[in-house]
Amino acid sequence: MNTILACIDGSIYGTSVCGHAAWAAQRLGAPVDVLHALGRREVPSTLYDFSGALEFGARETLLTELAELDAQKAKLAGERGRVMVEQAVKRLRASGVGEVHERLRHGDLSDAIAELDPQTRLVVIGKRGEAADFAKGHLGSNLERVIRTSRKPLLVASRAFRPVERFMVAFDGGRSSHAIIERLADSPLLAGLPCHLFMVGEAAGDPGERLRQAQQRLVGAGYQVSVGVGEGEPEAAIAERVERDGIGLLVMGAYGHSRIRHLIVGSTTTALIRATTVPVLVVR
Repeated sequence: MNTILACIDGSIYGTSVCGHAAWAAQRLGAPVDVLHALGRREVPSTLYDFSGALEFGARETLLTELAELDAQKAKLAGERGRVMVEQAVKRLRASGVGEVHERLRHGDLSDAIAELDPQTRLVVIGKRGEAADFAKGHLGSNLERVIRTSRKPLLVASRAFRPVERFMVAFDGGRSSHAIIERLADSPLLAGLPCHLFMVGEAAGDPGERLRQAQQRLVGAGYQVSVGVGEGEPEAAIAERVERDGIGLLVMGAYGHSRIRHLIVGSTTTALIRATTVPVLVVR
């Protein structure tokens, strides 16, 4: 069975990731893999060149001590990671998830996610990691890399978990929106929750027809659907509607249909992840 991959680290988002993963596991009837990647944030002490400042014997002694220090740091990082994974597993089981697995990996998070991709159904990750700058508008570098590389839907957890009671689809009117609607229609993840389809721009011509088709498809799949159209910059209009209507989850694509499509990740996608305080489900 495909699993939900909950990506944790030492950031404040760890508890929220577990909450979102447990919620998704219960709705999908899927097990959870808890993943922590022991990355390369630490610069090995042995990279420093002391050859011009120290005599040979002193240099060799110092390099030996630094190598031992690196080994101790790696051991502590591994032990810290093991404890974090164990705590996350306990949280998930306490939340009612019956099947949980531990995944402790060395290397970059994006590489670990790619390795586990064949067995993954949904990736859950925090907006920022423990090494991220918490300045307004900053996303964690791990998140940006995962959005670029993961082929699976990505649930970006908000800082605090709240059960989702209604969700909104940011519909851009392009052909890529069809994939989002089909995934929602075929998946039990959000089944039964009220859905708001929201598009920024003119609801006329082909985009308007696609909006109506999307509504019909979701209604046919059993959703209660309302439709809205706004004006202005997409990021501001969508974020304002999310807050105004008490939306619990924003669903959108990783790419848009406009001239920014050549970018690895659409600018509206990353801007909305920065701007909103609710979880965001990114669909490729």
